[in-house]
Amino acid sequence: MFYSKKLKKFKEIKHCFFSRKGGYSKGFYKSLNCGLGSRDKKKNILKNLRYVAKKMNIKIQNLVLMYQTHSNKVVVVKKNNFLTKVKSDAVITSNKNLALCVVTADCVPILVYESKKKLIGCIHAGWKGAYSGVIKNTINKIRKINPKNKIYASIGPCIGKRSYEVDNNFFKKFLKKSKKNKKFFSKKNEKKKLFNLRKFVENQLLNLKVNVDHVNRDTFEDKRNFFSYRRSTILKDKDYGRCISIITSNKID
Repeated sequence: MFYSKKLKKFKEIKHCFFSRKGGYSKGFYKSLNCGLGSRDKKKNILKNLRYVAKKMNIKIQNLVLMYQTHSNKVVVVKKNNFLTKVKSDAVITSNKNLALCVVTADCVPILVYESKKKLIGCIHAGWKGAYSGVIKNTINKIRKINPKNKIYASIGPCIGKRSYEVDNNFFKKFLKKSKKNKKFFSKKNEKKKLFNLRKFVENQLLNLKVNVDHVNRDTFEDKRNFFSYRRSTILKDKDYGRCISIITSNKID
């Protein structure tokens, strides 16, 4: 379990970036796989979700889960039907009876808090979502709800720069969008670059005047604590687990 130092200061909310430890799944899903989109046994995933709900001192029915597709779609959630996943890659709410969740396995989980109106949010930011504007869309939607805002964001565990090898076509795609994106890449060899997804995400939040901190862990390198899509692909596993990150009100019923 990992926490943001900045978000910890707000007593009216609770949050956690969960590791892969403490759950009930087996094999390459071991142990706290919370990805309902995985091919893990559903009964094990539900036991894992009950575990994280208990750790957060909330009811499992309060968890809001997303059907994540690497889009830039943001949804404002007013109520929840547990296990009816919200089709988006970011969610926002002012409902103090909801706990917003994002699952990741190398992509960036971002937990967001707007302290004036006490809005909470979470973002699933892989390169596709971050590239297509899911972060900007989320922050703009919060500001539309409350123009007089003070927004904090914590960037959670994700794949690190030295673990994220990409080809030159990937690099050119980012340069085509903006020449400034060059600073997020370094050369590995003639055919490969290394991409700093964390810095790419952070830069967007800072440009949007968001107060940012990090839980700076590399999901690819830290096998003991995190699932990794890329690591599982290299190992030729048939599937991979997902870690969960949660933010909620401290006054939840």
